[in-house]
Amino acid sequence: MSAGASLPLLKINRIDKSYGDTRILKRCSIDVAAKETIVIVGPSGSGKSTLLRCINLLETVDAGNILFEGRDLARERKNEHLVRQRIGMVFQNFELFSHLSAVENVMLAPMTVLGVSRHDAHDLALGLLTKVRLRERADYFPDQLSGGQQQRVAIARALAMKPKVMLYDEPTSALDPEMVSEVLDVMAELSAEGMTSLVVTHEMGFARRAADKIVFMDAGEVILTETSEQFFNGSTHERARRFLDQILH
Repeated sequence: MSAGASLPLLKINRIDKSYGDTRILKRCSIDVAAKETIVIVGPSGSGKSTLLRCINLLETVDAGNILFEGRDLARERKNEHLVRQRIGMVFQNFELFSHLSAVENVMLAPMTVLGVSRHDAHDLALGLLTKVRLRERADYFPDQLSGGQQQRVAIARALAMKPKVMLYDEPTSALDPEMVSEVLDVMAELSAEGMTSLVVTHEMGFARRAADKIVFMDAGEVILTETSEQFFNGSTHERARRFLDQILH
């Protein structure tokens, strides 16, 4: 974990998002410093996943700004592919190409998007599969891998674009309990190495272990932002304390 830089690498400033008459995000603001890990928690339906999808331009915002490296991503629709090179995202479901091996899944984007040679992409992919502890499974196809292994391939695939920020949208929610720790361990190691990360999760052990800050959301709003220590040792907000009591018991 890192104290981060004085200026945020990513600044989410009062963003709103609605689907029809239903307001999903309400003036949400978060500052993310370089090398910082922020874990976003809250009850189901509070807007956590929608917030991540807005950052990665999978959803449009109705108002507000998403500032990254001096650019307002909320106004960058025509350059969304460039944004996604800099901001990687790992989803609940792995979304691997079933007809490609693990190493080929990781190689694909560097070759097709960045123009990396097949040889160099192969070396890069093997290095990343080693990082996520799957070097020996490089030639396995997704249906030959466990859910936890598939999610680690998905993490390696996102890292292959050499992003500045990683977004994780409940990356262990589709996994059997015994597979959760192998994914969280990799994520925690990346955070410890300085990868700037925003993580939506209900895994409080990971949040306590890896987060610099906890963002608590409820009913589409960012209710509070606290250090991990503050949040787990007696949050200043009663709603957050009630949520934590419910999820830990």
